[in-house]
Amino acid sequence: MEGILDVPEYYLCPISLQMMRDPVTVITGITYDRESIERWLLSGKHRDCPVTKQPLPLELDLTPNHTLRRLIQAWCVEHASDGVERFPTPRPPVDNFQIAAILDEAMIPQTRMSALQRLKSVVLESDRSRRCVQESGAADLLVSIIREQEECSDGDEALAILCSLRLSGEGLLDLLRRNDDLIGTLTPILSQRNDQSQAYALLLLKSLVPVMSSAKTSGLREEFFSGIVKGLQDKVSRQATKAALQILARVCCCKRNKVKAVRAGAVLVLIELLLGETEKRRCEMLLAVLDQLCGCAEGRAEVVAHAAGIAVVSQKILRVSQLASAMSVRILCSVAKLSPSPPVLQEMLQVGAVSKLCLLLQVDCGERLKDKATEILRLHSRVWMSSPCLAPQLQASYP
Repeated sequence: MEGILDVPEYYLCPISLQMMRDPVTVITGITYDRESIERWLLSGKHRDCPVTKQPLPLELDLTPNHTLRRLIQAWCVEHASDGVERFPTPRPPVDNFQIAAILDEAMIPQTRMSALQRLKSVVLESDRSRRCVQESGAADLLVSIIREQEECSDGDEALAILCSLRLSGEGLLDLLRRNDDLIGTLTPILSQRNDQSQAYALLLLKSLVPVMSSAKTSGLREEFFSGIVKGLQDKVSRQATKAALQILARVCCCKRNKVKAVRAGAVLVLIELLLGETEKRRCEMLLAVLDQLCGCAEGRAEVVAHAAGIAVVSQKILRVSQLASAMSVRILCSVAKLSPSPPVLQEMLQVGAVSKLCLLLQVDCGERLKDKATEILRLHSRVWMSSPCLAPQLQASYP
């Protein structure tokens, strides 16, 4: 409706170009919608006035423009017959004293749940409010509640808020330093709590894993991998599944963790997911993690032991993307070079893996991929020489 009516220009926010709901004025004298200017400043990318380009102080100094807000509301009432909705009078932004009072109530078991619910509404209110809660030290209190209330709804609510805080970088690193057992606290949630809490735990772990030290990463327990694999298997949500894959991709860089993931059943779950997956990005992620796990003997053994392992990997070649094809060929190369038992080589021939490798040599798929396919075909040309697709020059490589 705003695009049809002739909305006065000074009612529009210079950033969003939408009618202002809560106009505030910065020290340069320019008025913006509160949500837009807070997002501009709190993003960490800008410290200037969008219109004048003059620098703004680190501390937000936003003065509510009540006169303009009343004019906008009056204009909305005047054009109500045209379908314009009157904006409600905005609530004043939460301050540090209010947040501190909520946190004090959250420490008391009798008032904890109501305090957590209020804290959650504050976090979701705006970027500014979320930033204030971050700076209040609420994260440590939330972790302690999660730790103490493992089988209680209070812990679930605290986990949801901690995830909603969207801590990053130094904030996450500091949280880990102050709560050395945080990974261990979140691990049981992956298998013992409800679907929503499981999803929140996966999303939080996805953020934490990149800032973990190499020593802590290599020391992850078997239960951690069992929980991540369960998160994959349960398919609580697409976002949670993606988080689980990203976690595995990050922590399975060392052989010790590869073996732990395989023992937890990761290879079997990845293959099952690949069987029914057609979405490009998801296939690439599944193949990338499977490729990592094939870096250990246990992972390769699980791939060849699965009735559909080699077949589904071969199927993804030239069907999804060039990246997926590259990952699939890498997996087949690992199997062909390091686990080339006669039954495995025969299976590669029977399920069409050899045919797909030959086809790669005839299409435009990049020289590196062709070289990898050629390497595999030459390696076992004597076994596969009966295949009609194997070129004579490849057969001649090993007379």
